[in-house]
Amino acid sequence: MTPGKLEDLANLLEGHLHFDTATRRLYATDASVYRALPLAVAIPKNKTDLQKLIRFAAKEKTALIPRTAGTSLAGQVVGDGIVVDVSRYFTAIKEVNEAAHWVRVQPGVIRDELNRYLRDFGFQFGPETSTSNRAMIGGMVGNNSCGSNSVIYQTTRDHLLEVEALLSDGSEVTFKALTKEEFEKKCYSENELEAAIYKNTKSMLSNIRNQVEIKKEFPKPEVTRRNTGYAVDFLAKMQPFNSEGEKFNFSKLIAGSEGTLAFITEVKLNLLPLPPEEEGLLCVHFKTVDEALRANVIVMNHQPSASELMDDNVLNCTKGLLEYEDKRFFIDGEPGAVLVVGFLAETKNEIKEKAATLEKELKTAGLGYHFPLVLGDDVGKVWTIRKDGLGLLGNIKGDTKAVGVIEDTSVSVADLPEFIREFNVILKEHDMSCVHYAHAGSGELHLRPMLNLKTKKGNERYRAIAEEIATLVKKFKGSLSGEHGDGRLRGEFIKQMVGAHNYELLRQIKQCWDPQAIFNPGKIVDTPPMDTQLRYEPDQQPPVTDTIFDFGEVSMLQHAEQCNGTGLCLRTEKNGGTMCPSYMATRNEKDSTRARANIIREELTHSTKENKFDSEGIYDVLDNCLACKGCKRECPSGVDVAKMKMEFLQHYYDANGTPLRSKMIAHFGQLSKLASIAPGLYNFFVTNKVTSGLFKSMVGFAQGRSLPPLHKTTVEKWMKKHQAPANNKALKRVYLFNDEFTNYNDTQVGIKAIKLLERLGYEVVIPEHGESTRAYLSKGLLRDAKKIIENNIRLLKDIVSRETPLIGIEPSAILSFRDEYPELVDVSMREDAIKLGRNTFLFSEFIEAEMKTGHITSEQFTDEKRKIKLHGHCHQKALTSLGITQRILALPKNYEVRVIPSGCCGMAGSFGFEKEHFDLSMEIGELILFPAVRKMKEKEIIAAPGTSCRHQILDGVQHKALHPAEILYDALK
Repeated sequence: MTPGKLEDLANLLEGHLHFDTATRRLYATDASVYRALPLAVAIPKNKTDLQKLIRFAAKEKTALIPRTAGTSLAGQVVGDGIVVDVSRYFTAIKEVNEAAHWVRVQPGVIRDELNRYLRDFGFQFGPETSTSNRAMIGGMVGNNSCGSNSVIYQTTRDHLLEVEALLSDGSEVTFKALTKEEFEKKCYSENELEAAIYKNTKSMLSNIRNQVEIKKEFPKPEVTRRNTGYAVDFLAKMQPFNSEGEKFNFSKLIAGSEGTLAFITEVKLNLLPLPPEEEGLLCVHFKTVDEALRANVIVMNHQPSASELMDDNVLNCTKGLLEYEDKRFFIDGEPGAVLVVGFLAETKNEIKEKAATLEKELKTAGLGYHFPLVLGDDVGKVWTIRKDGLGLLGNIKGDTKAVGVIEDTSVSVADLPEFIREFNVILKEHDMSCVHYAHAGSGELHLRPMLNLKTKKGNERYRAIAEEIATLVKKFKGSLSGEHGDGRLRGEFIKQMVGAHNYELLRQIKQCWDPQAIFNPGKIVDTPPMDTQLRYEPDQQPPVTDTIFDFGEVSMLQHAEQCNGTGLCLRTEKNGGTMCPSYMATRNEKDSTRARANIIREELTHSTKENKFDSEGIYDVLDNCLACKGCKRECPSGVDVAKMKMEFLQHYYDANGTPLRSKMIAHFGQLSKLASIAPGLYNFFVTNKVTSGLFKSMVGFAQGRSLPPLHKTTVEKWMKKHQAPANNKALKRVYLFNDEFTNYNDTQVGIKAIKLLERLGYEVVIPEHGESTRAYLSKGLLRDAKKIIENNIRLLKDIVSRETPLIGIEPSAILSFRDEYPELVDVSMREDAIKLGRNTFLFSEFIEAEMKTGHITSEQFTDEKRKIKLHGHCHQKALTSLGITQRILALPKNYEVRVIPSGCCGMAGSFGFEKEHFDLSMEIGELILFPAVRKMKEKEIIAAPGTSCRHQILDGVQHKALHPAEILYDALK
């Protein structure tokens, strides 16, 4: 699309069409093997906008590519044209019919959010993809999604009752079940295109030879997951072409059509009763994948709710990740594969009986060596590992990756062991290994060979393996696509899979429905070769990008490449977690972790500038990143955008100069020290409406944001005058890191923390040290931060130990010792930095550790009853655990502590002060945090460990939040 055409389109839609500011830099993200193509991203508000888009596309002969969550894996949203994103506005649940068990929804409704809504009615929508907390109904229809529980709930197609859509001429249609008479009437509809579609189908499927060829060439009936081509095999089984079939319904064809036939605006779905209350997982351990698949045949005779495979590659990717530490509890030793067998029942005893029966039969057959049964809350932990399987594979370091090329093959369950044996023989002939995981119970494993697509050899193997496995699938009369669809990845093999005769029928369908080929062209039919337009040219030389941070075994580019598009960052606030707060508020793909990783990857790979970081495209997508570090923990691929943003800003400022505001924020500590000479004068300046307004205008702060006042003294000054209570038998000496935020602004917090520790029997010493460097890091001034960090290490390394730990009050400041410090210092100081980090603790971590030793007990605190609502700091949630703070706040025996399920507060240091970010900051606060605080009762306490969080709560809802140290000090007897 030329800039002129984009402008024409924007004018046509009268401003109702949103274009990303990074339009020419935002790329399709669902097929990791394809190089990005330039796209315009349209976000229509209503059906009228969509009709205008369709007519514009027909006139200009440009493509429209529908997108919801964008979690397809076969290149469905890769193409040149206009990506039409309906995830923001087409999100309504329109109607629930309890008597008839159906719901009517728009395509942007997220599957898990739909089921939360339906729970009050006693219903659920059955199919559940591993991406169900961000996968949208439109995408599930387009791909005919299945999921782990398809052995009992089948596919999306099986529950699709009606589809409302716009055809390629912009006309509105409704597809639903029709009697023979209604079908005939549709052939003469006043809607000419609709009539042509029905007539073409009647002619095609009334032809006996066509019926014979379809039955002969399409996957055999035992293959339940079958997304190869258009579902004409389903249409052929319906009336009027099969007198014993169900009523004709084009919805069955729309399912799996990947947005190539019509644009869905609304769907009607069949609903099922809620499942039984109890679920159990028998996690059977095996030495090999082959053994697991032979066991799977036996498992399926026991009618489980799921039978899911995870091989050692997936399990090994969870090692060393904070997010998965507590989720690996069921793993014993080093299994080659684990089969997760699900059972649903009304009672735990029923599940135990079913599991015991299966275990006995497997042992009799000599299959499996460990049979843990997981019940209760632990079930969710196991499913998290399984669902995050694709994302976890992004943790594989280096250029050799588990590539999605033949990851969607589906055969009958009985054929699966032999199919995989022959599959692995082919891989061995190519000297290749493979990842095996997913839906063993449905005859479909996600098989990802390890390939380096940056090399010529890797590219050649990529095509070779696709060709040979397509032939193998055909041999077993399976489906090359079970649930991920054909897209650009498998489209060229459809002719081989369904036969040349049937392939022409598919082309005929596309031509009839979409004569100008505006709907997602190049998918299912007339697909270009799967190895064209790859992201990397064979043997292209990787760019050299020297970084200040140490990215470990990989470069920064390779770190960005760990993102494989799984889209966990596209969750909304209703699904929990921190990642990604800006996306949760804007619902813009541009503001997701995935988009940021993609732009960094694209620019660093293809920029011709000497300083590859000198990029407006990268700057634009990182601008709304709050550096919350949610992605560092929650992204299963471990993509740390906050770290990459800090690195990028330093090099970008090298090329373009450092803005005055960034310098001021970075030097917050020094400026505060200067202002603390006359705190009263400073406070008058920042609280006076006129002077503070002028200051905010001058530096670029939001007028609606209050400026933090200084305390009348500092922790440092107070400590020099403070007389600690006489205590010759102190439990231990602790060093308090007096960060600049606590020292100058939150002085009272620091004083109470010191008094609390002393009352509990500890000697508190503030050692000599410099600033925390948090402000420097947040604005990307890494070289300045590095100097301060290295000096802090020199000052502290010889006095801080396990016996004399360093404790911090502000999470973002003290956790830098573990996070950024070791990655910024020179190699010669790295060991000292790591050692220092191991002996540095959050205030709450230290208190909990002493609770465990018995040095701190509930007897030292009040018996008074209080209720506390806890909002966690993002860095604490990313790098340690919020549960620690919850537990120490519950130390007084009658204190009841509940965690507010909020992600980021929206302030994020200086982010919420900046005028261009203020509105977004407040929108993030309004997602969960602000409403939760407003609902608090008068005597309830709001706890927030972070200084930024407390400031945000004060500005957002005029409520004072307390640091946990203040709450515990006030609770002392």
